[in-house]
Amino acid sequence: MNEKKSADVWVFAEQRDGELHDVSLELLGKASELASQAGGAVVAVLMGHQVRELAQILVNHGAHIVFVADDPRLGQYRLLPYTHVLESLIKKHEPGTVLMGATAMGVELAPRVAARLRTGLSAHCIDLKLDEKGNLLQMVPGWGGGIVATIACPDHRPQMATVMPGAMRVLPEEEREGRIEDVSIDLPDSNMGPEVLGVERTVAGEQPLEKAEVVVAGGWGVGGKENWHLLEELARLLGGAVGATRPPVDEGWARESQMIGQSGKTVRPTLYLGIGISGVMHHIVGMDQSKHVISINSNQNADIFQASDVIVAQDFMKIVPPLISELKSRVKG
Repeated sequence: MNEKKSADVWVFAEQRDGELHDVSLELLGKASELASQAGGAVVAVLMGHQVRELAQILVNHGAHIVFVADDPRLGQYRLLPYTHVLESLIKKHEPGTVLMGATAMGVELAPRVAARLRTGLSAHCIDLKLDEKGNLLQMVPGWGGGIVATIACPDHRPQMATVMPGAMRVLPEEEREGRIEDVSIDLPDSNMGPEVLGVERTVAGEQPLEKAEVVVAGGWGVGGKENWHLLEELARLLGGAVGATRPPVDEGWARESQMIGQSGKTVRPTLYLGIGISGVMHHIVGMDQSKHVISINSNQNADIFQASDVIVAQDFMKIVPPLISELKSRVKG
């Protein structure tokens, strides 16, 4: 697909076990904004088995049209069948833009589809805009998080991007009218890759970081694994979750699932408490939409202070342990 410049904005509506991923609804909000500017329609593509009831949810969140590919062979996500269906639909309808979440599914599926369509793809975007010519401007942190690069794909369509979960805001759900259209599935009998024989899932034993109202995050300045328990205890007392920058994850103080930033998660808590965090762009893009940000750092010139509502230029060991003691006393009282 190349030169036709359609104004329609498509969203791949990711679902697992009949539950829509939050990023799908977030993308519909941004797609509505972009399509309104360009004069196009918002189209969602929903794949799976026995998932048609999800289509109205997509309409209620901004989709004008929902293409539903419902088939037992699509019940479990498999790269090649999903690629084949999405590629076929895009070639048939020729949208101008295709958006997908930067999830485990999205980061595998999007480049495969883009390669088959011979178009460009920007990954892990944190914002999207349109220029005066209708080109999609895709904002991606680069050079270790030191800058935010703006990427465009002016010569080929569709323009494709994966977007970080949590980077966009969901439109309020309300009753809307839209067209829900079932599409036929024409999958080859062979060359569809490995079959899924079974799925085993573990239940998370803690609050999901991206849904927490309070996030206590630590950086290199925490000093070591022996101090990390202070963040965990503080988060527990505040009813929150623990996040981290990349250095604590690399050092093994925190898990990879706790990393916030370009290569991790995007969070929007009511309270974000950053401890020992320097504040490079790589991390800031994952938390700068928090409602209230408090930062504790002994470096008075720490970059994180530029993104903070309250700054505490002090050694966190002089702040956090007394704070924990005070919270404990109030709980007991």
